[in-house]
This record gives sequence, structure tokens and C-alpha cells, in this order.
Amino acid sequence: MPATVSFKVPSAHGPRAVTVAYTRAGRGEPLLLLHGIGHHRQAWDPVVDILAAERDVIAVDLPGFGASPGLPEGLAYDLPTTTAVFDGFCAALELDRPHAAGNSLGGLIALELGRERLVRSVTALSPAGFWTEAERRYAFGVLLAMRHISRRLPQPLVEQLSRSAAGRTALTSTIYARPARRSPEAVVAETRALAGATGFTETLRAGAGVRFTDDLSALPVTVAWGTRDRLLLRRQGVRAKHVVPRARLVRLPGCGHCPMNDDPALVARVILDGSR
Repeated sequence: MPATVSFKVPSAHGPRAVTVAYTRAGRGEPLLLLHGIGHHRQAWDPVVDILAAERDVIAVDLPGFGASPGLPEGLAYDLPTTTAVFDGFCAALELDRPHAAGNSLGGLIALELGRERLVRSVTALSPAGFWTEAERRYAFGVLLAMRHISRRLPQPLVEQLSRSAAGRTALTSTIYARPARRSPEAVVAETRALAGATGFTETLRAGAGVRFTDDLSALPVTVAWGTRDRLLLRRQGVRAKHVVPRARLVRLPGCGHCPMNDDPALVARVILDGSR
């Protein structure tokens, strides 16, 4: 079971109480792990044990996803609010400028935390925000379709499909290059997480106009992209390198949009190298 922490976040109508669910493991310098839209903190499970050998690993459920309740009225699901949430989260856990690693939406949030100098290094795996408008519309269309399917599929059918490699491929091949490696239990859990994500619609709507433009010149930044990413196409990694020219750009051979499952050892090594 995850732990939870509650804290106040400023808003135009006064401070609002926010609760975030998280798990924590390991020792060393703190490392914050941020998942993508529609996912949950368990997306990081394949790499947590490796990272925890050298880092104090804090994997969180974003507000409105996984076990974290949605944001209270008066708080928007946008980057400024999310940044304030994680500033408050780190203060509540007494984390002194942790390292941050994020995937997809989580990668964009990690970069934004870096822009605000709230973290000491950033590793972004297929981060959002480096798209063209056409690429954004394509990605959002795929995400909406995934959300629709997850909400329409009966739970017994999801469980049945997850028992075979072919079924897991049908359910998750959009985000994994090697979906058969995902356990049946994990596939069922993340399908339910996508269906039940209360923050999905507002988060997607807030992301429509987002494009990351800061070069983060004073911060160690690693941008890594799976060569088989079918959601945010790998040419966006080259674009990210132009926007953040001092970033280390790493290719993840054979990996999809969520590479933590496809090659845990490689992803863990990239994150550890980026946070040294």
C-alpha cells in the first residue's frame, strides 16, 4: 500500500489541501519518479529495485491518477499548478532538491521542475512538449482512444486478455515495444488506472497548448527516447536536443514509449548516470 501526504498549495482563492500517494524505497540521494498521463506509479516498478540500490526512490501518483485523489476545486491541472504541487510535496517530505526522472507527461513535469530549479538534475524519458501541432493531435487522439477502450472493456475480458502474450500485446502495444514482458497483473492494474483516472480529461485539455522552450543551461539534463516509441515519435528527441542544447540525448534501442518495462537495466543506468 502506498503512503500519502497532504499539504497546502496556493490558489487564487486561497490555499487548497492536496493529497499525493507515493511509495519510497532505498537509500542515497533522493530521486523523484513521475509517470505519464493515464498511468500510475507502478509504471516504474521494473526499475525501482535497481535504482533503490543507489538512491532514495520516491515514486508518486500524480494528482487525479493512481491512488492520488484529484485536485480540489480552484486548482487547474496545468504545469504551474503541478509544479506548485511537487514543490509542496518535496517540502512536506523534507526532500532537498531531489533528482527527478519522468516519463511522457512526467518527463515534461520533471523538466519544468528543473526550469524552476526545484530539482538538482532531470532525466526525461520521451517527454511531452516537443511536438509539432500535428504530432500533438496524433498523440492526443491515440490517448483518447486508449482511454475510451479502457473504460468500455469489461473487467473479466481485460483479465482474460492479460493472461496471454497476444492479449497483453493487444492491450498495451501502444506504449510498450515488448508488451509480452509485462505481467498479467500489471496489465490489468494499469488498464484500470487509465479507466479510473479522474484527472485525465483536464490534464489532457491543459496540455493542448504546451510546448517546452527553456534550455535549462545550468542543470544536468538527460533526454532519452525509445527507438520504437509509437506515441511520441523519436524525431521529437532531436527537437528536444535543439531546445535544450546542453542536454545529453540518449537513444533506447528497442524500447517503446514507456521504456522502463522494455529494458529496465538500460533505463536504470541512464537515470543513475543522469543523476550523478
